[in-house]
Amino acid sequence: MTAGEGLLPVADRGRVRRAALRLVRADKRAFAAALLLNALAAGAGLVGPWLVGRIVDEVRAGQGVGAVDRLAPWILVCALAQLLLARWARAVGYRFGERTLARVREEYVERVLALPASAVERAGTGDLTARGTADVAIVGTTLRDVGPELLVNTVQALFVLVAVFALDPVLGAFGLLGLAPIWLALRWYLRRARDGYLAEGAATSEVAEILAATAAGARTVEAFGLRRRRIAASRDALEKSRRTRFYTLFLRTVFFPAVEVTYTVPVAGVLLLGGWLHERGAIGVGAVVTAALYLRQFTEPLDQILMHVEQLQSSSASFARVEGLAQTPGKEGSGPARGPREESATGAPVPVDDRIDVRGVRYAYERGGEVLRGVDLTVRPGERLAVVGPSGAGKTTLSRLLAGIDRPGSGTVTVGGVPVAALAPELLRRQVVLVTQEHHVFLGSVRDNLLIAEPEAADADLWAALAAVGADEWVRDLPAGLDTRLGEGGCSTDGSQAQQLALARVVLADPHTLILDEATALLDPATARHTERALAAVLQGRTVIAIAHRLHTAHDADRVAVMEDGRLTELGTHEDLVTADGAYAALWRTWHGDTAEP
Repeated sequence: MTAGEGLLPVADRGRVRRAALRLVRADKRAFAAALLLNALAAGAGLVGPWLVGRIVDEVRAGQGVGAVDRLAPWILVCALAQLLLARWARAVGYRFGERTLARVREEYVERVLALPASAVERAGTGDLTARGTADVAIVGTTLRDVGPELLVNTVQALFVLVAVFALDPVLGAFGLLGLAPIWLALRWYLRRARDGYLAEGAATSEVAEILAATAAGARTVEAFGLRRRRIAASRDALEKSRRTRFYTLFLRTVFFPAVEVTYTVPVAGVLLLGGWLHERGAIGVGAVVTAALYLRQFTEPLDQILMHVEQLQSSSASFARVEGLAQTPGKEGSGPARGPREESATGAPVPVDDRIDVRGVRYAYERGGEVLRGVDLTVRPGERLAVVGPSGAGKTTLSRLLAGIDRPGSGTVTVGGVPVAALAPELLRRQVVLVTQEHHVFLGSVRDNLLIAEPEAADADLWAALAAVGADEWVRDLPAGLDTRLGEGGCSTDGSQAQQLALARVVLADPHTLILDEATALLDPATARHTERALAAVLQGRTVIAIAHRLHTAHDADRVAVMEDGRLTELGTHEDLVTADGAYAALWRTWHGDTAEP
């Protein structure tokens, strides 16, 4: 596995081969049928040249036109049989390719949805977009078009070579020796092609990432006068992409001319050697003609195979990028778990309770300094904890570690004795959920947007979740209620409605711990108050960790944790911390004014 900084992994050759074999085994009957039909078609194709050789020998022996009349119809029958069998084989191969492509696409979607959020953020959406569009399309073209053709041509080429050797081993060996220049050109090409196409794919991902980032941040670019900088970055990425494409073009311009020139060598060599052997009585004219026809027939499938080699290299590189998602570093444990624990049916550890422990946690981003410096914290089940501090203190980073999005560089973050980052996504969703100011409305109906959190939820559960966040009224007013399509081509939602849907998903997920990073910040004041009152009943009995930017949230919490410069400096109730006259008291006075009463 290899991956550039921030990019998703790329599968090595061995893993690509194993993945290809896995796909073949998944539809092995169709693959076996395609092989058998291709073998029969290739066998039928060998009969024609053999019959031509027989005709030559019998005519030379004085049999006359009668030999031609007797054998020529069989040549026509064999040619027709080859045509029908080859078409049947291609049809079976195409169906195999379409089904296999569907499996590749399904696996890709499943793997993308299972990616840790931190991996997606580091790689950027451009790389995922390029793999899910260009790379999957190239793999699809190979499976649907190139694969069946290559299977047909490979079987035909092997049968022709075997037939030449069976006809005369000397001519077969000499014909095979004439293919040596093609083998040398192919080895030269293959040593360079995979790396070249991988570099081309990476450059394409970089272009996609820059374009996506520039489009998403267009207003920011305009506001801060970053137009020239973004243009320069785009030009650099496009230049790198151009160089990688020119390199793969160079490989093709060397490889294909060398191959085309070599095609005539085996046929010419066999004719010369056969004529020399015939003069000495070692072989008949018919055998020489048949061998020459076989090698001439061999040229066509070989030409198709070599033409597809370029597509195979490109497809192999694309498949390596698609398959590489399976090697993305998963949610591994952040350290040894403490205390007893159970195991799920799959053998994965299951938390024994809802207690969250943070011990000696340190964390640093790849392109920045250390953000957290030895944080220790215990969050009791059912507690409401507010985390406050100045901007850049590490509050949001701590919330991401608590939610299992990121793993600590050192130390442990556990829930019920199990590292949070080690929990499977389905189990993690039942334990801890992070709700931020960011929200997303997926293309589909309101019901589709809600069932993401709980696929088995009934309509009554969906309406209850919507009512809990104050969204039931506007959803009932939609043309088709829960079945109303949202997004492009459907009804649009404003920021507050989108966030209410996100909060309704949280209600359906029913976690025991909620981490709120100003989840109602984008709602208008009236709607925010209504939503917060509705959530109060939903949050009853659950653990709530609130990243508080407004200190009234801290005032209502059971305890307040104060973060400063990546460290937890104070921990206690609102009254105790105000009385202690420390950092929190200073924040409180600044927020309320010096005359505010605790």
